[in-house]
Amino acid sequence: MTDRPLKQIHLAAHFPGVNNTTVWTDPASRSQIEFSSFRHLAETAERGRFDFFFLAEGLRLREVKGLIHDLDVVGRPESITVLGALAAVTTHLGLAATVNATFNEPYELARRFASLDHLSGGRAAWNVVTSSDAFTGENFRRGGYLDRADRYTRAAEFVQLTREFWDTGGGDVRHVGPQFDVEGRLSLPRPPQGHPVVIQAGDSDEGREFAAATADVVFSRHSTLAAGQAFHADVKRRLAAYGRKPDELKIMPGVTYVLGDTDADAAERAAEIRRAQVGPRTAIAYLEQIWGTDLSGHDPDGPLPTADPVVDSTLVQGRTRLGDPLEIAARWRAVAAEKGLSSRELVIEVTGRQSFIGSAATIAAQLDAHVQSDAADGFILVPHLTPGGLDDFVDQVVPLLQERGVFRTEYTGTTLREHLGLPVPGRP
Repeated sequence: MTDRPLKQIHLAAHFPGVNNTTVWTDPASRSQIEFSSFRHLAETAERGRFDFFFLAEGLRLREVKGLIHDLDVVGRPESITVLGALAAVTTHLGLAATVNATFNEPYELARRFASLDHLSGGRAAWNVVTSSDAFTGENFRRGGYLDRADRYTRAAEFVQLTREFWDTGGGDVRHVGPQFDVEGRLSLPRPPQGHPVVIQAGDSDEGREFAAATADVVFSRHSTLAAGQAFHADVKRRLAAYGRKPDELKIMPGVTYVLGDTDADAAERAAEIRRAQVGPRTAIAYLEQIWGTDLSGHDPDGPLPTADPVVDSTLVQGRTRLGDPLEIAARWRAVAAEKGLSSRELVIEVTGRQSFIGSAATIAAQLDAHVQSDAADGFILVPHLTPGGLDDFVDQVVPLLQERGVFRTEYTGTTLREHLGLPVPGRP
């Protein structure tokens, strides 16, 4: 035990968007592209006094066997455009857009985020992502992609140059580096936050180092207690090498939740939601991603394929590789054998994002325990319904966190940096 003050929990809302988290068949599911959907979720998050609203990015529709993946046909609007509109209907909520550092240029991106930061009064955030994906890169000039070894090298210099533009606020920028040779000036004053908040989601060793050197927030996938504590400690210890303090970087895993009147009721609902998220066709698509071969004739309610995966397959394109297919197949077979799972049940087991499941009181206690034990500094909630999936959390869980004294009852600042307790970068 420690006598330190209670840590305050940071919360963000992830628009469910195009992925297998969303339950498309639920009667309450609405449009993924109409502004009313974005507005509803953002206004709910602001009513709950969340730190920020988060949008992912999709630069090309995924394909399976040369055809558009079923979950991609609804469309993916450009994030900063959506957030610019949301800036007009919110007053405090941070606005975070995912923009790829491989397929953009620093000046253009610096200008777009500076514009959003000015229009929102200091609420902009940039989730930096990279790509070594030639399939996505076909949409862009020069092949549009980099070797995997070069993507963080470019990203680090990209962020550095972007911040140079923000720092000068219309002054001269002269930058010569391995990736960029730029001479110019930003067409806007310095953003209200100095630098819009930078978010990063890489989990490799180079991704963790990039986060320690560069990011303000890490969008982590480590949401179990032990894994979260290990990740939290590892990334935080790296900060000192860059002259940074532990509280200058917030670690916020992406998590789901399922609320029920009782814990048993919530567990039953969670099982139903997972089966709706991973239908037979989705299960087969996951297997094809690993096995790299056409499994349209495979029974999703039968055992896993007996053949070994095709390692260099291009059957599925536009999805991030999960690792070595042979190693993954061996691990999945072991789990299936141990638990007696069918192919679909196995996919449900291994692809489910860590969820907090239970009554409002149980979930509030679990979230608080993770933060107080340094498994996280907060959470990015990924609801399973668009756009009303956050309503019950804000109505039932947030008041309990407030009663515990670990979550704000009112905003005390107006900028996202103030919400997150982050310093404002000084002028050069």
